[in-house]
Amino acid sequence: MAALRWRDGLELLDQRVLPRQERWLAVTGVAAAIPLIRNLAVRGAPAIGLTAAYALAAEARRRPDPRHLVRAGRRLAAARPTAVNLPHAVDSVLSALTGVPAGELAGAALAAARRLHHEDADACLAIGRHGAAALPSGRLRVLTICNAGALATGGIGTALGVVRTLHAAGRLERLFAPETRPVFQGARLTAWEAMQDGLPVTLLPDGAAPGLLASGTVNAVVVGADRIAADGAVANKVGTLGLALAAHRFNVPFLAAAPVTTFDLECASGTDIPVEQRAGREVTHVGRRAMAPAGVAVYNPAFDITPPDLITALICERGVIEPVCAARVREVAG
Repeated sequence: MAALRWRDGLELLDQRVLPRQERWLAVTGVAAAIPLIRNLAVRGAPAIGLTAAYALAAEARRRPDPRHLVRAGRRLAAARPTAVNLPHAVDSVLSALTGVPAGELAGAALAAARRLHHEDADACLAIGRHGAAALPSGRLRVLTICNAGALATGGIGTALGVVRTLHAAGRLERLFAPETRPVFQGARLTAWEAMQDGLPVTLLPDGAAPGLLASGTVNAVVVGADRIAADGAVANKVGTLGLALAAHRFNVPFLAAAPVTTFDLECASGTDIPVEQRAGREVTHVGRRAMAPAGVAVYNPAFDITPPDLITALICERGVIEPVCAARVREVAG
């Protein structure tokens, strides 16, 4: 499966309608891509970065003007504030266009986007290998949150890349996937993705996860990341911090997996990471059905920040960062 593809133009698998329907959306340029990124038709830090890269290639084919592409890139980079992969991908494509004649801009942009796509796919494979090696030996029961798989990346996934590697080696006993409120990425996406690949998966309510960790059932928690600060603090889907606290209390290894493009060494600590606030309707409604009284105040952060002292290890394509501290982060990801 894939979150996006290029077939004489960018197409996105609309993740808003999964698992009920597999619908591909044609993306003609930057103006079309921005609302799809904001409205979660595509999500996951690496995948939205790749979407931006390919959207710039589509825009360059439509309007091969360097100044226009720079302005369009700025708008794309601001579509969602937390994931650093988005501005990184935009900067990479725009850098590849420096000095390129107007007639060659579209081809150069597409080549840059495809290079980023291949790099992310390779990074996912390496993350899977490093993560599986960093976990306890034997068959494992692993808990994740949200979706950090093929639907969120350009390859097999980050956290789910580790899970897929365990499964291929006969070491995965069970994957546990909390539903991930308020928009159910765990229930709709991770459970569906796991079942598509024949992974043994169990879905559970978000509130049941700490008790499951307390029971000793889970051998490791493996999550993705949308941004990792220089001190090793991780921004990931809201609910991650609660899992990290429970894992720390009950002595369960807690790993975060992400490519180097997700590390932001200019961001000194977790307190410097911007956390996206999303519409209250995501909490008050399920689909079109109201689940809360009209007019109630809503707090709906898309992410939370897990401090480095709660993280056993960070996994990237370059290896394992352990202990999680600024010096080790810079040594491996710098």
